[in-house]
Amino acid sequence: MGSGMPEQQGLYSPSNERDACGLGFVAHIKGNKSHLIVQQGLQILANLTHRGATGYDPKLGDGAGILIQMPDAFMRKEATKLGINLPAHGSYACGTAFLPQTKNGREACESIVARIIHEEAQTLLGWRDVPRDNSNIAQAAKDVEPVMRQVFIGRGENVEDQNAFERKLFVIRKRIEHEVRALKLDDSAQFYFPSLSSKTIIYKGMLLANEVGVYYKDLQDEEMISGLALVHQRFSTNTFPKWDLAHPFRMIAHNGEINTVQGNINWMAARHESMRSALMGEDLEKLWPLIIDGQSDSAAFDNALELLVAGGYSLPHAMMMLIPEAWSNESASKLMSEDRRAFYEYHAALMEPWDGPAAVAFTDGTTIGATLDRNGLRPARYLITDDDHVMMASEMGVLTFPEEKIIKKWRLQPGKMLLINLEEGRIIDDAEIKQSLAQAKPYKAWIDQSRYTLADLPKIEAKQVMAASLLDSQQAFGYSQEDIKFVMQPMIANGEEASGSMGNDSALSVLSNKPKVLYHYFKQLFAQVTNPPIDPIREELVMSLVTFIGPKPNLLGLDETNPPVRLEASQPVLTLDELEQLKAIDTLTKKQYRALTLDITYQASQGKAGMAAAVEALCSAASKAVRDGFNILILSDRSISKDRLAIPALLACSATHQSLVRAGLRTSAG
Repeated sequence: MGSGMPEQQGLYSPSNERDACGLGFVAHIKGNKSHLIVQQGLQILANLTHRGATGYDPKLGDGAGILIQMPDAFMRKEATKLGINLPAHGSYACGTAFLPQTKNGREACESIVARIIHEEAQTLLGWRDVPRDNSNIAQAAKDVEPVMRQVFIGRGENVEDQNAFERKLFVIRKRIEHEVRALKLDDSAQFYFPSLSSKTIIYKGMLLANEVGVYYKDLQDEEMISGLALVHQRFSTNTFPKWDLAHPFRMIAHNGEINTVQGNINWMAARHESMRSALMGEDLEKLWPLIIDGQSDSAAFDNALELLVAGGYSLPHAMMMLIPEAWSNESASKLMSEDRRAFYEYHAALMEPWDGPAAVAFTDGTTIGATLDRNGLRPARYLITDDDHVMMASEMGVLTFPEEKIIKKWRLQPGKMLLINLEEGRIIDDAEIKQSLAQAKPYKAWIDQSRYTLADLPKIEAKQVMAASLLDSQQAFGYSQEDIKFVMQPMIANGEEASGSMGNDSALSVLSNKPKVLYHYFKQLFAQVTNPPIDPIREELVMSLVTFIGPKPNLLGLDETNPPVRLEASQPVLTLDELEQLKAIDTLTKKQYRALTLDITYQASQGKAGMAAAVEALCSAASKAVRDGFNILILSDRSISKDRLAIPALLACSATHQSLVRAGLRTSAG
């Protein structure tokens, strides 16, 4: 039985899954747990129904779910019925597992779960079937409905506290996911852990919003209590409903689109070999691949957030790294302290933003909060009552309170964060969160001692050397009369990109019988369903073209007090003078950077075989250069002549990048 989503075929790929949804949470500021909070969460969810959609069957929803704190009394009661003796609260975990419908597939998955728990020196306490009522869900949802069981895990003696236990559970879950996938069972796609934690538990599925509380009978029990409830109604703008793609994920619920997700995933993979963590130790290696192919953008974001938190970052710290507010523009930076600006500038070299319109609610079971992208392109409003309740949602009206009890109503602003710490029993405002994190370490001093910018380095005038005539060079690089007349000339004359109103009715390069240059095979990615047009000219307040050149620091090196040097360019398109600076960077930075120029031309007489051999030689030379201590590689096609052709720069650059990633060297050079 499948998972409800087609396999990759033709132009369709599951990795393109996106969604635009409704989300919300309710919490008691003092952390008081009650069944009322769970009921209020389900009420918010039901009132967000219009933010989802249904299929041809009005009972077929895009997905909905709820995340709550671990209901200890309820779990203890249910475990006792099964003869399971649970240890103290915080010393056991309960994970909900989606299992294959077939007996053989289910037993194979459960066997892997049991073995890996044992190998990680934790205790398998037992299993519990999750009681459900599927009488009112769509037949299409029933056809792919997984078997649901909860596994109880006791904390092992090798785990010192609850936070360390959470890290170990993260490792266990990732190992299980990898091994189940490696089995390649016919129905292994149904296997999924919505949650595996000692702090939180998730109930979700391919359900209508108002069906979650009916489908999961546990949620109707009076002992199902929590101090917070995070809910989400999924709306698949251009995707398929699926049991495991329903939100919330383990730490977030997300409304929006992460437009940079493929680049983010690629960079997380590139960091693999260079990443070290004092907290995770040897367990870190067990997490890879961290982000599995074919996941939605929200699921990938959740995986990255889990890694940062497991590696030692606090939840708000990690969220500020992944979704930073606008800080680099002069006007924006005037609105924040030097410390906060330095915080963002320091972390910009550590982690690229997960960018796009987004409202993200997040929780680790102790704190709960929400943040908006720096453009503020998704709605999020909240209110606070005089009896210590906080409600945040995509819109007001999803949970009603008497007007006289409401002491504050407001909206989340672009780039801002709302945070409630249930242990401390207070709301922490945006300024306090960010200022405390910004002042925790001397980020400004670190930047001042480690940063070079091309603009501040001594200028080196480029020598205008033309190896061939202008016309010969244009022909060698595939320029056409159309490129020169309609693209180049307007840019030269007006200093701006040419624009036109007519559509392009030429065949896609991949389907064309005519020869095309490599660049014509690629189109710019953008979210065409829900995004307004945005560029760094019209939106300079919230966008930056600053580019970091060279090696990347260890993402999980929280205790490293000697940050590596960083080289900044004001934009990714370098002038000839700036290129000369890079060539002489050894001298300009007292050998803190070392640059090497690699030739990307080959003998024209050797044809395509010569190009293939040249690409292989380039990759080998790049790896050797990095191992020899060079941390800036310059790919040059200046050696073209009547006898030598250039490998297309796009191919040369991507081949070098992928080769260094495979060799575990990508973060050591730029």
